[in-house]
Amino acid sequence: MEGRPLEDQQLVERAKRGDVDAYQVLVQRHQDAAFRTAYFVAGQTGDAEDAAQDAFVKAYRALGSFRSGSSFKPWLLAIVANEARNRIRSASRRESLALRLAESRHRGGAVPSPEGAALARADQEALVSALGELSGEDRLVIAYRYFMEMNEKEMAEALGCRPGTVKSRLSRALARLRERLPEFEGGGG
Repeated sequence: MEGRPLEDQQLVERAKRGDVDAYQVLVQRHQDAAFRTAYFVAGQTGDAEDAAQDAFVKAYRALGSFRSGSSFKPWLLAIVANEARNRIRSASRRESLALRLAESRHRGGAVPSPEGAALARADQEALVSALGELSGEDRLVIAYRYFMEMNEKEMAEALGCRPGTVKSRLSRALARLRERLPEFEGGGG
């Protein structure tokens, strides 16, 4: 597969015909998003890795049900989220969500002062703690929008709902997050 990179749709069609290399390209292309999705639902690295890996296997087996013309990424992420949810249901409550926001959000910026770094760390810890108190569904809709920067249509496909439902779910999730972060209300966040 040299030359111009193939679109997901082309790769899916090849994979449906048994081209394992085409599916491997899809896996490599979407493994980070799959892991992050599983992580936001499961809350633990090991569970997220297992869920993402199992979801790729399930997605491969379900390629025949993938509708031509649809976007692969939201379809895959829906499978990943379901697999992660299934892992949570079968296990006892996990410890709180631990995100690595500082590394992903502060790239390319100026180095903060020690005081600024301490305040940013405290804000990050408060956000991580508040996110950890939310349900998996709330964490997932917030993650899709703000951490994975998915648009409304992609979110609707991944969540298996209508775009209007995405708006209301996101609004409710953000309201519940704000309830847990009262010091940020009306502030610059």
